[in-house]
Parts: sequence; structure tokens; C-alpha cells
Amino acid sequence: MAEQTMTIGGESVAADREFGVVNPATGQVHAQAPDCSREQLDAAMKAAAGAWRDWRKDEAGRRKALHEAGDLLMAKAGELAPTLTMEQGKPIGEATFEIVGAGYWLKYFADLEIPTEVIRDDDQARVEVRRRPLGVVAAITPWNYPVMLAAWKIAPALLAGNTMVLKPSPYTPLSSLAMGTLLKDVLPAGVLNVISGGDELGAWMTSHPVPRKISFTGSVATGKKVAQSAAPDLKRVTLELGGNDPAILLDDVDPGAVADKLFAAAFQNNGQVCSAIKRVYAPERMYDEVVEALAARAREAKVGDGMTEGVQYGPINNKPQFERVSELVADALGNGARAVTGGRAMDGPGYFFEPTILAGARDGMRIVDEEQFGPALPVIGYRTLDEALERANATHFGLSGSVWSADADRAAEVAAELECGTAWANTHLALHPGQPFGGFKHSGVGVENGTWGLLGFTEIQVVHRAR
Repeated sequence: MAEQTMTIGGESVAADREFGVVNPATGQVHAQAPDCSREQLDAAMKAAAGAWRDWRKDEAGRRKALHEAGDLLMAKAGELAPTLTMEQGKPIGEATFEIVGAGYWLKYFADLEIPTEVIRDDDQARVEVRRRPLGVVAAITPWNYPVMLAAWKIAPALLAGNTMVLKPSPYTPLSSLAMGTLLKDVLPAGVLNVISGGDELGAWMTSHPVPRKISFTGSVATGKKVAQSAAPDLKRVTLELGGNDPAILLDDVDPGAVADKLFAAAFQNNGQVCSAIKRVYAPERMYDEVVEALAARAREAKVGDGMTEGVQYGPINNKPQFERVSELVADALGNGARAVTGGRAMDGPGYFFEPTILAGARDGMRIVDEEQFGPALPVIGYRTLDEALERANATHFGLSGSVWSADADRAAEVAAELECGTAWANTHLALHPGQPFGGFKHSGVGVENGTWGLLGFTEIQVVHRAR
């Protein structure tokens, strides 16, 4: 694999130190990434601040550049995908789809209107509410969808007129670094700077005096630290944090008819999706049928190295997460749950875990109450709908959830009772760049995507003109 460099001020920049990047399919270091120094972070922030002066003034140029960036990502998706698969683990087809999707996100925002509201226009005055860019945005992204979730931040931030310093997860830095190298040919120098490093670099970024906003996607625990670090300087924050999404099956649903969709929404990206189904609530009278329908899909799933043709699910991305999933499953089994299928790590190298369906799960078990973020799904029985809703909502999380019924109107009515940012009816993980995405409670602050996400990268300015 070619050596990856950082992008700072439009230049490819190496670092004095490097750190190893592990291929989760082997558990072995397969590449090195630059470890950004404080001085290089300062240089990236300075470059972003300098580029902002002209970038914010040229809306037409911003839109053109975002279109070109999106087109370039789509065109190069096949070349970038192996880099993403080898560091993240997902099958090569899904890696390609992620990069194409990131290009689509950039192009969508390239055409999105930046709203101006006229709130008064009479003989005395014309008053407009305009949206102004904040300045430099510090963006920190996670390891499950490093390219796509970077695009969720890059597209609206740059359209609004901001510039950015982006830091990907140290588990998956290579694809974002490669993206930075690619896009420096279509974005003006300093508009998008991509650096890499560990948690220390993230802490430096959030406390750095230059950025006016922090956009972070990751765990609740780290999100709280980001908010604390941003507070002394009154930096704006958007925090897209964890989820423990419930799926409630109503008593009129056909388990066989919805099992494919339920399984896909729980195990997409090997369960490593913040808004994936994390727990299923099924009526007691159809409980066994639901469990067996899901287990049948798990038994058929093909797990392996994402570079191998026909593989549907790769490894868990990193050793700490692999150990966490193993621990949560073992805890459930030790407290009365039963692995209908799966339940253990797979033999051989790498961070592979069998797709697992847990019967006999109940509220109070860690794998039900916490976010597992891996290929293990607990199924919990319930007697009344009021009970199911109460238990589904009895959590600090509130990212998303879904309700499933033979009656679409009934599903939507019940879904509206979920305490979460996105409530789906008869579907799950249905996302679109025009649809806002965010969470209630500990699942986040602010939203991403759509006009609402765009406005999160702006300040309100009132222009009051006397007549």
C-alpha cells in the first residue's frame, strides 16, 4: 500500500512519527499512518483560517468545488475501496458503496439552498435573517464509516462557507488521508485539511483557539469530553453519539415477512452502525417464531475477509471493540440468555465474531441496556404494547428506533411514541442527505444532514435596513 500523507494547506505532508494501522481481518499491522505533531496541527489550523477569508465570499465557487469533489470521489471509489476495506474490515462492495455515497452527499449539498428569511418589509424597514459561516470547523470522525461520516461534515460545512481540519479515527485513518490527497486537487489550498493521530490529537483540536465549531461523531463518553473541552471557548458543537435502537414488533406482524429487513438493519456493517437495531421487542405469542426467523438468517450469513468475493460481513473493526462484544455476549449467556446461533468468537486470526441471536434476553442485561455495536442481537419478549414502549424508552439513549406492523398507519402512530431522533415505521436505517439525523438525550446535540444540518454550521445575522 502506498504511503499516506496528511493534507495541510494544499500540500502533502509527512510526519516525524508514525503509528501502525491494523487490518482487522488479520489482527496485524498492515500500514503506517502519520502521527500529527502540535506544530503541524497549528499549521493546519492556520491554513484553514487563512483560506476562510476568500472561501466564505465565493458561494458559486464553493458549489462548483463540491460538485467536482463529489464527482472525483465517485470516479475513484474503486481505487479507494481496498484501502477502506483493509483498515475497516467491511466487504469491498460495501466500501465502494460508502465512497460513492460520500460523493453523492457532497453533490447533494452543492445544490442545497442557503436560506435567507425576510421577516419584515414595510415602509419603515426591511429586515432579513441571513446565515453566515462560523469560520474554521474541527471535525472528528469514527471508525465505522470513516469516509461517509466525513462527508456528512465536509459537505454542509464547506457549502456554508467554513473551512475544516478533519481528523479520522486512528483505527481507520488511511481512507480519509487518501480522500484528502484526492480532493486537494479540486478544493482551494487550506479549505480541507486532513490530519491523523490518536486521542491526544483530538484533545488538542477541541481545545485549540482557532476553531469556532467542533463536529464530532463517536461515543457518548468521548462526546462529553468534547463538550467540556469546547465550553471554555464557547465553541459551537454538534455531537452525534451512540444509540441503542429498539425495534418493536406489533402483534399483527408476520415474522417471516419482516425478518430479512430486521436482520439487515441489525447486522449492517457487522452491527457497527450507531443507528442499527440493537434490541428487538417481540410479542410473547410469536416470540419463538421471531427468534428462529432471525437465527435462520444468521446461520446463512457469510463472514470473512472483506477482500474475499461473496463475503457479506467482515470482522469487528478493532480489538477493544471485539473484546467488548465478546464480554457482553458472555455476560448475557451467564445471566440466562441463550445463543440460538453464534455466541462466540470465530477460530483463526482477526477479530471475527459469529453472528449471534440471543433468546431469553431481558432488560437489565448489559447487552440490552448498553450499546453493543457488533454482530449480536438480543430478542426480548413483551406482553402489552404499553410495556414494550416503556421499556424501549427507558434508556439514556435516543438516537432512533422502529415499529413494525401489518398496518402501516398503526406502525407510524406507535413509532411516534418512541423517544428518539428518528422513528421509522416498517423500515430502519432509511437515511438520506436531505433528512435530518440526530438524537435525543445522551445520543447527541444538534443534527446532521438536510437544511437543518447545514444551519448548524452557521451563525444567524440580522440585517436591518431602515427606509
